[in-house]
Amino acid sequence: MRRSRGLAAALALSLAGSGAAVGLGLVPTAAAITPPVAFTADPLPTWQPNGVVWALAEAGGTVFVGGTFSSVRPPAGGAGAEQSAVNFAALDAATGAPTSCSLSFTIGSGTATVRALTLSPDKKTLYAGGYFGAVNGTPVSSIAAIDVATCTVKQSFRPAFAATVRALAVTDDTVYAGGDFLTVAGQPRQRFAAVGAADGALRPFRADADDPGRAVEVTPDGANVVLGGDFFTVNGTNTHALAVVDAASGALTKTYPGFIETNSVVKDIATDATGFYTANEGTGGGVFDGRIALNLSDFNQRWRDTCLGATQAVLPYRSVLYSASHAHDCSSVGEYPDGQRHHLLAQPTSAVGKLGWAPDTNDGIGEGIGPRVMAVGSKAGTDYLWVGGEFTTVNGAAQQSLTRFSSTGDTGAPTTPVASAAAFRPGEVQVRWRTSLDLDDSALTYRIYRNGAATPIGTVTADSLFFKRPQASWTDTTAQAGQSYTYRVTATDAAGNVSAPSGTVSVTVPVSADAYPSQVRADGAQLYWRYDESSLPYVADSSDGNQAGVHQNAPALRQSPGAVGGPSTAIGFNGTNAHVYGDRRQSVGSTYSIETWFRTATTQGGKLVGFGNQQINGSSQYDKHVYMTDDGRLVYGVYTGATRTITTAASYNDDKWHHVVATQGPGGMTLYVDGAQKGTLNVTTHENFSGYWRVGFDGLGGWPDRPTSEHFAGLIDETAVYPGVLSAAQVQNHYALASAPADTVVQLTASEDTYANAGAPDGNYGSSGSLAVRGTSLYASYLRFALPAAPAGTVLKSATLSVKTSTMAGAGTTDTVSVVPVTGAWTEAGTTYNNRPGLGSTALGGFPGIPDGSAVHTAGLDTAAVAGALGGPWSLALTSAGTDALWLWSSEAAANEGTPRLTLTFGAP
Repeated sequence: MRRSRGLAAALALSLAGSGAAVGLGLVPTAAAITPPVAFTADPLPTWQPNGVVWALAEAGGTVFVGGTFSSVRPPAGGAGAEQSAVNFAALDAATGAPTSCSLSFTIGSGTATVRALTLSPDKKTLYAGGYFGAVNGTPVSSIAAIDVATCTVKQSFRPAFAATVRALAVTDDTVYAGGDFLTVAGQPRQRFAAVGAADGALRPFRADADDPGRAVEVTPDGANVVLGGDFFTVNGTNTHALAVVDAASGALTKTYPGFIETNSVVKDIATDATGFYTANEGTGGGVFDGRIALNLSDFNQRWRDTCLGATQAVLPYRSVLYSASHAHDCSSVGEYPDGQRHHLLAQPTSAVGKLGWAPDTNDGIGEGIGPRVMAVGSKAGTDYLWVGGEFTTVNGAAQQSLTRFSSTGDTGAPTTPVASAAAFRPGEVQVRWRTSLDLDDSALTYRIYRNGAATPIGTVTADSLFFKRPQASWTDTTAQAGQSYTYRVTATDAAGNVSAPSGTVSVTVPVSADAYPSQVRADGAQLYWRYDESSLPYVADSSDGNQAGVHQNAPALRQSPGAVGGPSTAIGFNGTNAHVYGDRRQSVGSTYSIETWFRTATTQGGKLVGFGNQQINGSSQYDKHVYMTDDGRLVYGVYTGATRTITTAASYNDDKWHHVVATQGPGGMTLYVDGAQKGTLNVTTHENFSGYWRVGFDGLGGWPDRPTSEHFAGLIDETAVYPGVLSAAQVQNHYALASAPADTVVQLTASEDTYANAGAPDGNYGSSGSLAVRGTSLYASYLRFALPAAPAGTVLKSATLSVKTSTMAGAGTTDTVSVVPVTGAWTEAGTTYNNRPGLGSTALGGFPGIPDGSAVHTAGLDTAAVAGALGGPWSLALTSAGTDALWLWSSEAAANEGTPRLTLTFGAP
């Protein structure tokens, strides 16, 4: 019921990164808000009605609000007192506060309401429609004209509508109305009518509909009027919910029989220079709840968005279509499945796909619809998107029925990234994170910080949406074998708002390739969940496919021992409600392999791994899955119009780790357990649908030997999906590699540490939180570690020392710091400069200068020298020949920050 004259905005795309970075697709060029979105998602303080807002219009920096309410009050924490506002308010577009314009829309009996507001083309007259009998005491009949300059009723405009007016559109000389009425000025006019804009005289326009009209819009050329509503006929012709008629006569120009489902209606229509857009609401099953774009050139469909969730309003503005709905299922257009309601969305006027703008409301009062109407108001060069309805919260904060968003002043920071790190071979660390959520920026810049440094070591730009937060990653190719590193990640939006840093993640780089995960990656896995995370809800993908997962209902993390040798852990499912689902919607090709490890003693079965069309809820489509029966047998199945399955003869619920692989390709289906083939089936097809990989739960209705529980109870580890068929040899190799000896990494903190100070020869610094190193005048630091013996059958493969500079200014040094063995006796509590121990002459390792800034630094040590000291206490010292002091945290530092650490890696000879 409104028109947008905004200029088109192009969607520019770019990809930025540094180092070995993997973002996710091309992303919009950085700006204050990610283009082409024009508004932030940060709600501004706005006075709020005590009822429902049905209508909005704007003129000269004033926003007019109509609805069913009796007062307006300040926003939470705002100044001022509640004011009377009977179904109408006029608010300043820039401040959200009431102006001096005050009008009361009343009726003698029943409940008065304002359902439609629109401005004349010159914005000098405000037209209001609804159900009311007077405005400020002046008699009217469900429609009125208001002089904007004086805020008074125009006495010359007095048409009589016999029932509620729900929609208005106006040209220079004509007002078009839609609603429930059957007569106007005593003359037959069924649900649509036209009157003179100046005098309200009835026009000959006839577009009689059999059910209520809810939307009316004049095409930009003024030649036609687009009608929307509940109707099934216009002027006796079949055209459900939508019609285009001649602006002068009302004769049909375009009809739409069968175009919109019979149990759906059109709630709103808006136009721009290229087309018109409908907001649709349905009731019952098989409804159409979404949006349609139609061309003005031929009135035919340009696109149709079939999201479910009762669209109430559409607003095209600068090539973006903003919509108000409670869209809860957009799976039919390749977006999010049925679940949470999202009330405010944006998409290009040229396409269906959603953009990165998603502020939200709740359903609120009344019918529980949420937002119902939108309008743009401008003042002092700033545009404001106003949203009205029956909601009572905006972005989780209390705010009733009315809110607004600005074109400037983006203040909302992205959510904190959830990061992890993994190293599978020498010289590489894969840093991964679930992309952050920013309600008005889909293009975010991520900075990776190593060892607490203030300067990022890598930068990645990646795209995310509220329903699509895929994994991004960056590979540190400067990491040294045997050394330990910590990483943190931040997200920054285009306005410069920075998230809190992610939690610190630690990793030790192996001195030789980790056999099992390296082989899974080498064999082409495009999803590889190892379940080593220590916090919810992110499941990192260790493949190059960046297909992360999400924990649902808090499965048990870091269950040990895992299925594969080494420090990797498993995940535990409770058999009741916990599972993991994929973060990326996808389709599965004609060839694939599914692999996982499991351990259970359950007698209620459950889904191990499968593909379904839902993420959180049980899927209505599900196949390409492996599940367990109540007696512990494994079933691998696909759906081809009928269930096609392979079932093992043996049971595997013996509380031991088992390996299962299911493949399908040109040779049919094959199931392997513990490296051995357990069955084949000559079936090369499966059900084709877009969906998500699921672990631990999904639907099994209609499948043979359906278990008591669709939720799996037990441990799962090392889940991988491949886009090809694993050979029998590859499967057997994976099974064998899981039991191959893995390197053992031991991290030791200093049992004692202190430093000597030539400036205080008798001073002892054993209880200090700091260590110091300098040549002149001398500082020397001493560290003692209790070294373990090498585990049976292994040798020491590497040793590294990690220290952290303190936060004091100038804590770094430009001088080389050497790590040398201590040859004399010393104690933390008794060592001074005067009795400091002797040192060996051969350096074990060193730091070639350390920059300022509190950060961790690691040096490799002589492996043979350390190996000779295994099994007992061992001391080393930090020394320098220069004059620039180095200051480090000691083991006594607050919160154990930066405690010196020795990392030892043991492995097969």
